[in-house]
Amino acid sequence: MTQPSAPGLAASADPGGHSASQARNKLPVLVLGALGVVYGDIGTSPLYAFREALHVSSRTPSPGEVLGLLSLIVWALTIIVTVKYVSFVLRADNKGEGGTLSLMSLASNAFVKRPRWVLTLGVIGGSLFLGDAIITPAISVLSAVEGIEVVQPTLSPYVVPLVMVILLGLFMVQRFGTARVSTVFGPIMAVWFLILGLSGAYHIADNPGVLWALNPVLGVEFLIQHSGISVVVAGAIFLAVTGAEALYVDLGHFGRKPIIIAWVGLVFPCLLLNYFGQGAYVLKPGVISANPFFQMQPDWAQLPMVGLATIATVIASQAVITGAYSLVRQAMHLNLLPRLEVRHTSEEMAGQIFMPQVNFLLLIAVLLLVVGFRSSAALSAAYGIAVTGEMLVTSLLLFIVMWRIWKWNLYLSMAVIVPLTAIDLAFLLANLAKFGQGGWVPALAASIVALTMTTWILGRQRLADKTRRDEVPLEFLVENLSKKKPIIVPGTAVFLTSDITGAPTALLHSLKHYKVLHEHNVILTIVTAETPRVADDEKVKIDAYNDLFYRVVVTFGYIETPNIPKALALARKLGWKFDIMSTSFFLSRRSLKPTTKGGLPVWADRLFIALAKNATDATEYFHIPTGRVVEIGTQVLL
Repeated sequence: MTQPSAPGLAASADPGGHSASQARNKLPVLVLGALGVVYGDIGTSPLYAFREALHVSSRTPSPGEVLGLLSLIVWALTIIVTVKYVSFVLRADNKGEGGTLSLMSLASNAFVKRPRWVLTLGVIGGSLFLGDAIITPAISVLSAVEGIEVVQPTLSPYVVPLVMVILLGLFMVQRFGTARVSTVFGPIMAVWFLILGLSGAYHIADNPGVLWALNPVLGVEFLIQHSGISVVVAGAIFLAVTGAEALYVDLGHFGRKPIIIAWVGLVFPCLLLNYFGQGAYVLKPGVISANPFFQMQPDWAQLPMVGLATIATVIASQAVITGAYSLVRQAMHLNLLPRLEVRHTSEEMAGQIFMPQVNFLLLIAVLLLVVGFRSSAALSAAYGIAVTGEMLVTSLLLFIVMWRIWKWNLYLSMAVIVPLTAIDLAFLLANLAKFGQGGWVPALAASIVALTMTTWILGRQRLADKTRRDEVPLEFLVENLSKKKPIIVPGTAVFLTSDITGAPTALLHSLKHYKVLHEHNVILTIVTAETPRVADDEKVKIDAYNDLFYRVVVTFGYIETPNIPKALALARKLGWKFDIMSTSFFLSRRSLKPTTKGGLPVWADRLFIALAKNATDATEYFHIPTGRVVEIGTQVLL
């Protein structure tokens, strides 16, 4: 799942303009930041992954079964994370950015006209991520707080209330930003991984034979010998690699090198040591493996470990929450979702944002999951479907990038992708077996998001078609106004429109009702690029129709914050003397009405209208001074 940017670090990930020595000096900081942000989720998987794999195989597993399960975990981590993500996926950056929507944009660049199926894959991948985002905070914090049951079983009734209090507090502090808190994320997670490794190594020393699990044959033999439950076991094994997609999502925040160094140098070895340590502990005579992660700790260390695990899971949850904000903002800029309120919580870092609507919906969903499932063991059945689906989407889009962007030979691309896709598909089918036990939860959440995105996309197309039919060609209007000018008043009028060829509705209604024209009229169109950022010298393009009318196209990257006044100020370099105090912005406010005549079904029309009504006002979204805005209403039948 996805994670947030590290405050104060994201700008450092871009080496442009810095010397090699400066980049080397920042590398340790970036590696530490990656530990706290990228690996929060996969770093807390030892709390429940091996436990669930044991429980679905046998309550009293034999040494051969323990070694087989460990072998499957080891090679799942190796193939999915080290081979797939580190070796291949991290190379598929879109101008330094990663994530499902970035990969979708990159893959679409391979075609002259973006195919609908590429957009469909992007919608599916983004929806699955948001479906997964509601699971991670619930299962992570539950699995950590459940450690108090090992320390003091009588405290079991207080687990769920305590988890709800922690999660409620976590979501409530989001409005204040994570800049201060996240500065300690890296050091805390570094301590967490070191303790994972040391506690595992301690038990491995008692039973070094557990290292035979490095042999992949043991994992294959386990699946063959337990063919009746192999699908269920594979679903439990996959819990060990949930969070692997964060390596790609946070590519733009830290860069490929720090993420790889953190994985190879600390995270991967410590995870393996801890899993082996849990296996060695379970193999001790007389051990009941109800919760091996906490049980294998010394008595004096169990309560501190519960506290540290809780902090680590809160960090992992924080990462997912902020990641949800980032993905939704990308989807908004790519016109996959309506405009939602975005509050910036840092003056230095544009990536530090808070989205109230997204935060509220996530909070409600997460609390409902905690109350409904009440334990991490029960919730583990709901975990995996969304992640495996997103990983499968990543593999399919990566194939397009390899073949069409990297210009790899078709057969070489298939030689790499087919085995990886087969593994993704196998894990997806294994997790689908848990659909009735809770897997329907993320599937339902993802379906709702996908339906919302699809309705918004189709509704915008329908609205654009209706508007285009009613509009007057801009060049025709400009030519006629130049021949027969109305009354000219001083100042500049900026008319926003998404249609480059048609005359803005606000301009037509302004002429109809006011019968005047400003001395300078700007037809402004905002375009979202397929790249994350657009350089300042490429942001603004100006074409003059005549002395009265100008066409201005402002292009923003899909992760940039659209700020029209700042963008227009860049036009001064192109010779346009932009003065905000003598400029009025004219916006068209549409009143949408459903209709049964053609177009979308009535329910889809009503959903689109509801989404449009709840969208953030264009004035606020584009950061236009409210005192300079004139809104003109019009009614549209969909």
